[in-house]
Amino acid sequence: MTSEPKDYDNSWTYRVPQIHKELGEPVITIRHLSKTYNIPGTDESVKALHDIHLAPDSEFYPIRRGEFVILRGPSGGGKTTLLNILGTIDTATSGTVELLGEEISEISSDAYLSGLRLRRIGFVFQTFNLLGTMSAFENVELPMTIQGKLGHRQRQERALMLLETVGLQDRIAHLPSELSGGEQQRVTIARALSNDPDILLLDEPTGDLDTANTIDIMNLLLRINREKKTTCVMVTHNPDVECYADRLLYLEDGRFVKQAVNKVQTPLILEEYQEYLRKKDA
Repeated sequence: MTSEPKDYDNSWTYRVPQIHKELGEPVITIRHLSKTYNIPGTDESVKALHDIHLAPDSEFYPIRRGEFVILRGPSGGGKTTLLNILGTIDTATSGTVELLGEEISEISSDAYLSGLRLRRIGFVFQTFNLLGTMSAFENVELPMTIQGKLGHRQRQERALMLLETVGLQDRIAHLPSELSGGEQQRVTIARALSNDPDILLLDEPTGDLDTANTIDIMNLLLRINREKKTTCVMVTHNPDVECYADRLLYLEDGRFVKQAVNKVQTPLILEEYQEYLRKKDA
């Protein structure tokens, strides 16, 4: 079921200009994808995804360049499994995924998939996954070093530019243990952008953050999405950030059950949102 497009009119967003934008060509198409996990030591299996179809002939249409899509639904519904398959760190049992015109299936080689991840996909996880012995600067520079496309000076200039973009130019020499949770997540986002990916995949990027840092991170992601036209696909359990998305896809029991389209994206205002939370909890 597809809901009608909607505008967000919440009390904490009314002073923010709503954001209209043009989307590009399809960059993620999924055809009849299913995923089954075998339970070790038994003959039983669990089907995590059932016939996921995100294609031109479906009401759940492909994800387009520059689109911000949020995956919502109950725990165990298949959101993270789908995100991992889109990121090529897990494989489907059946069906295909087409990323940026390149088809991914069970026969795709590990070397091909690792190259695709390095070149075209950025990852942001809830748990940050920063290397603890490296500074913020070194963490951001590392993917560029692995790719080997830029020279030493170019890598350093880009790492500094990315840390400035996320507001951490004065924290570049700090280790992850010396940074707050919000700062660590900003480093993670800068690292994810280091090789200029076309697609940014985000698994609960604000799950461990307080309200202020949640809004800061979501506003940063929205800016990246708008200015760079980076396609964002994000898993979250927080319904209050749905206003940042162009489209919401709801999964339940491994299936798409509905989608909702926002006519505009609307960022949150911290003070208004905090007041809303106080009233809701009263």
